[in-house]
Amino acid sequence: MKAYVSVDHNSRKKLSKEIIALGMALSTASVEQYIFVDKHVFEEGQEIELVQKALKEIDNSNFVIVETTYETVTSSVEVGYAKAKRKPIVYLQHENAPISPILYGLSNFHIKYANPKDLFDQMSEFLKNILPQQ
Repeated sequence: MKAYVSVDHNSRKKLSKEIIALGMALSTASVEQYIFVDKHVFEEGQEIELVQKALKEIDNSNFVIVETTYETVTSSVEVGYAKAKRKPIVYLQHENAPISPILYGLSNFHIKYANPKDLFDQMSEFLKNILPQQ
């Protein structure tokens, strides 16, 4: 089982503790996480190649997790593509952040969290209830 995690480079730095908590929950449930910005360096002139790589990784994932506390255009593109490919989408957002209406509306599941521990707990419970039992 593999999850594509949609978060942009700047958000990734701001949400490092939350991404760690998310990774721990996914790992506990034996779900591999793929965070594109952790694997690829963005360089000018490589935009088309990078978009194609991101879309391929979404194709190779079972579901997409979009972290929307800091909304980005990149996440909108990734979620739109995932929706077109009928991939389940999990919307994550800090409880004090404004809702992203389009991303919220495109998502199948929604988790609003108060802190990294709350995110870990809610994601763990979500995965336990949603993933096929092994």
